[in-house]
Parts: sequence; C-alpha cells; structure tokens
Amino acid sequence: MERALLVTLELKNSRAPWRAEEKALELAELAVSSGVFVADSIIVKREKPHPAHFLGKGKIEEIAELSSEKNIDVIIFNNELTGTQQKNLEDIIDVKTIDRTQLILDIFARRAKSNEGKIQVELAQLLYLMPRLTGKGIILSRLGGGIGTRGPGEQKLEVDRRRINTRIAKLKKDLDKLNLGRATRRKQRTKFSLLTIAIIGYTNSGKSTLFNALTASKITTQDKLFSTLDPTIRAFVLPNNQKVLFIDTVGFLNELPHHLVESFKATLEEVVNADVLLHLVDISHPKAKEMEQAVFIVLDELKASDKPMITVLNKVDKVDDNEVRRMVRQRDGAIPISALTGKNFEALIDRITLYLSNTIKTYNFIVPNNKSRLISLMHEKGHVLKKEYRGNNVHLEVQLPTALYERIKKELREPPRG
Repeated sequence: MERALLVTLELKNSRAPWRAEEKALELAELAVSSGVFVADSIIVKREKPHPAHFLGKGKIEEIAELSSEKNIDVIIFNNELTGTQQKNLEDIIDVKTIDRTQLILDIFARRAKSNEGKIQVELAQLLYLMPRLTGKGIILSRLGGGIGTRGPGEQKLEVDRRRINTRIAKLKKDLDKLNLGRATRRKQRTKFSLLTIAIIGYTNSGKSTLFNALTASKITTQDKLFSTLDPTIRAFVLPNNQKVLFIDTVGFLNELPHHLVESFKATLEEVVNADVLLHLVDISHPKAKEMEQAVFIVLDELKASDKPMITVLNKVDKVDDNEVRRMVRQRDGAIPISALTGKNFEALIDRITLYLSNTIKTYNFIVPNNKSRLISLMHEKGHVLKKEYRGNNVHLEVQLPTALYERIKKELREPPRG
C-alpha cells in the first residue's frame, strides 16, 4: 500500500464555506477510498499559489524532508496543479505528485464497471492530461504504477497529442452511441408512463443503501466516497399500484472539477431527465448544510436545479432526536429516515406517492372484449377500481397516469386491424 502525504493550501482572507481543515479531512477520505495509507496531512497558508511551483521553495523543501522521513510514495495536493507546477514539484521533492482531480479520476477508474462508465473515465483522464503534454509536462507512465496511473495514464510517453486527440474523438463517438441507446430506453419508459425518481446527494450520503432497501437490490455499499459510479435503475410499485423507477446515481462533491461534470454528462443525464429528485442529506455529518449547497451547485451546472425535489434527511439513527427535529424545521417538508435501519420508510413512500398523485387521475373506459391486452395493461400500470362485463364490452373505472390514459384512449379510437 502506497504511503501518502496530503497537502492543502489555505488562501489567506479566503471566505470559502469550507475551512482548510475540513477540506483536508475530505481529501483524506478520498485518499483512503483510493486505497492509499495517509501517513501525514499538512495545511499551508499563502496569499496565492506560486505560478511555477505552487508553493514557496522553503515550504517545498520542508515537504521534501518530511517525505523522506516518512517514506512517502505519493504527495497529493488538495488543489488542481498545472502541468508545470506538477513537474517542478516532482523535480524538487523527487516523489510522485498528483492533485485532487487526479485522485478523483483514480477512484473513478477503480469504481467504473460498465462499458459506459469506463469510457467516461478514460475520456475525463485524457481531457485532464491534454493541457499537460506541452513542453516537458508530467510523465504519463511512471515506473511502479500505483495511484494516479490507472487507465490511460499507463500508456507510454510516446503517445502524442494527435493520437490522444484521435482517441478523445473516438471515445466521444462511442459515448454518443451509448447516449442514443439511453435516449431510446427513456422513450420506452415515457411510452409506458413510468415516472423516474433519481436518488441524488453528496457522495457517501447513503444513496445506494436507500436504493437497495427500497428495491431489494444488491448494489455494493461501502463507507467510502464514490462507492457507486455507474447509475442503476430498478422498478418499484407504490401503494396506489403506480409503477415507478428509482435511479441510483453517482455522488456529488464540493468543487467537483468542471470537466468531470462534462465527461459524466451521459451518466448525469439520468438526473436531468428524472421526473423527481430524491435529495438525500447525511444529517450526521457536521458539514451537512455545505454538502447540500454543493449538490445544488452541480444541479445548477446541469441546469436541473428547478426540478421537483423531495429532501430526505438520512442517518437519523446517528443523531439526537432533538437535532433531527431542528433540522426538519429548517427544511420545510423534509422526511427524516435511516436508510440503514429502515426507520420512517413508510412516511417516505407516502410522501413520494402523494407527490406523484397529481400525475394520476380516475378515468372510465368501455373496452371491447377483443382488446384484452389493454385491460391487462390497466391492471398492470394502474389501479382498477371497478370492472363490469356488459355484452361484448368491459366497463372499467381506473386510476392511471395521464400519459397512459392518452395512449389507451388513442388505441381505443383506432379501427380494428385486418
């Protein structure tokens, strides 16, 4: 296991909502998620980053000594480094140096299981590497491998800009094809009036745990950041017999690099196209409020901040009841639950059912006996209140989603075939 030294730069007079100590703690969580041992973590204060070395030479020499004393294999900076800064740091310290973006990409490379996820990770890695190829830039193939070298980082140094550009174009085409398939599946869901509910939230807020509990799925859950990367979709039947689809999505993060959002647009489209967002908030975390804000920032970037949303306060089993009540009061209409224990699931399902009820209305149909397929469809997708057989027709009173009603009405108008 590689030994890591973490470095967080704190800019003097900064008014950022996250203090340097809090950013350092999250970086440590990310590092552990990537499989390294955090040997030490330091915070450096400066007016602004040095353009060539990021830090002052005196501080770099201190880091070099500390790295030697603690047998450090990799130094991870909590800020994005330019190619020049990264190379200069490595030249002076003589230890592999990566930044927070590379660390996140390394975790993504570990987590991606689907073909689409792997393509998106590779695309993000190449887009990150491209501006770092000029001059003597960072070395793409470090001997010994390890963190920061997974995926295309393992390719030989001879891979030039032209070949990387060709590869990027190929990956984008592959993603476009996968997007077409995803769009087709979304059309099918719309055709069958299946509403989608995307479970969103800060990474490690308990989304996959809730998803598993609701849909009896077996998505891997770990107490690690970004334990889920590829979106998963499962059906769920509400108490009113309405069938919906829950979508487990990749977690959001404070200061998520813009090009990562761009590369993962295909995955995040499930959030953009969902009918309702279930925003899961880990209220046991001291930065719960700031994590909520980080989620809203990403939603703004995706142009999805105006979507219908239900706020769910998770991990109430770890918080005092008085604190839970206070947080509920601060967030009008929020539902407190424990995804782990199942506490208050019934209230959550009732809220979702009520929220979606305005999409369901009661209709009366007269269906010919020879169109039994439509009757079966009403039983499967709606809630049949009354059914009477009169001669060659069946009279039904059914609760249905509006879109499905329009489809059935259209088919009933069509003349018989043949």
